[in-house]
Amino acid sequence: MDHYSSHGDQVSPDLENGDIVNCKVGFNINNNEGCVKGKTPQNLSSSILRKKSDPMLEYSSTVRFQMLWHFLTNLQEVILGTKLAVLFPAIPLAIAADYYKFGRPWIFALSLLGLTPLAERVSFLTEQIAYFTGPTVGGLLNATCGNATEMIIALFALYQNKIHVLKYSLLGSILSNLLLVLGTSLLCGGLANLKREQRYDRKQADVNSLLLLLGLLCHMLPLMFRYATGEGTATASSTLQLSRVSSIVMLIAYVAYIFFQLKTHRQIFDAPEEEDDDEEEKAVIGFWSAFTWLAGMTVIIALLSEYVVGTIEAASDSWGISVSFISIILLPIVGNAAEHAGSIIFAFKNKLDISLGVSLGSASQISMFVIPLCVIVAWTMNIRMDLDFSLLETGSLAFTIIITAFTLQDGTSHYMKGLLLFLCYIVIAACFFVHKIPQSKSNLGRQTIHRAIFSIAALHAGLDPRKECSADQFMFICEAFK
Repeated sequence: MDHYSSHGDQVSPDLENGDIVNCKVGFNINNNEGCVKGKTPQNLSSSILRKKSDPMLEYSSTVRFQMLWHFLTNLQEVILGTKLAVLFPAIPLAIAADYYKFGRPWIFALSLLGLTPLAERVSFLTEQIAYFTGPTVGGLLNATCGNATEMIIALFALYQNKIHVLKYSLLGSILSNLLLVLGTSLLCGGLANLKREQRYDRKQADVNSLLLLLGLLCHMLPLMFRYATGEGTATASSTLQLSRVSSIVMLIAYVAYIFFQLKTHRQIFDAPEEEDDDEEEKAVIGFWSAFTWLAGMTVIIALLSEYVVGTIEAASDSWGISVSFISIILLPIVGNAAEHAGSIIFAFKNKLDISLGVSLGSASQISMFVIPLCVIVAWTMNIRMDLDFSLLETGSLAFTIIITAFTLQDGTSHYMKGLLLFLCYIVIAACFFVHKIPQSKSNLGRQTIHRAIFSIAALHAGLDPRKECSADQFMFICEAFK
């Protein structure tokens, strides 16, 4: 008889998970060392499958968790990382208001509120991308995207042939940067550092002042030429040609300025390092994450800008405020939200060189790049846009640039300088608030009638009334109308 057959199989009391433990006779069944565990075929196969699938399930769940965590982290940094996040709900409300055909003034107001945090976040995202691209490409990227809101609004205004809105908004951006942004920065910085002398490098301010003066000359020449030669079709054509040539010169000067700033004389524009500075800042989100968020926000800015341009006249009529005030004062405050916040923060830290770089650099970009670029783009679209911004607007620009240049000539700052610049902005804002000529009912009616007559005559002559025409074509239209 077999030694094992004389004894029944002893089964361990531990029968969890279907495991059968056979213990040989002569071994202590209470001793785990003398037991050999066995498994049924079903449990064996399930155990093998579980061992193979568990790592894959764990890896898949880990990847999903990491992606979710990454998204939530980016969402917190991009959307919730600003105090202006409370204005983000205005974006879906503006879209809903347009979809359900609410009042156009409501669409304008909601779109304007929605653009405010977007403009600030675009600046933040370009700074994050600059950490990965290096200072040269990062500087070009900041120069391109710093005024993205103004550029998009200007292009939509140009596409809808609202040249007056385009000119007003870009002019207001220059005034806002030089008087409001720079003025409040110097004011807040002076109050926060009353016992410390605030100094900055005059070289950077001198370069930007010269650039702004060149832009002012290009704006004043078409205006002076029109007043010198008188009104007429030939004068308008000559003014347009002069504006296009001046725009090309301005673009060449701005490209030279970028090369001067980022290559040959970069040390002038670099902020001086201080011993008490904190550790070097690092990017809080990745490159592709920042690029994706930037692309998405640019699309939303384009959508809201289209709403703003399309409803600005309705808002002006409903609120009783002129288009000039809305375009010169309200729109630039929204578009310059990023520059305004950043410049004040640096002024509080007594880093006036960075504050000057933000405000003056943005104003120079609008004056020497965005405006002439719009003139060239309008030229390709056969739209008549010149650099003649009318007497009141050009005079305000001239005094703003001259006052700013005098303010920054000695290389020191105190809160009184900032207060005077801010008060200058208040006076100009009050001027355009009472400037009701663009919304005068009589002028508006006459302009509407003249435009309608000209359009009918142009269509009768077989020409497109939306495009520019030569002097011969204009006479042909008049003869056709007769």
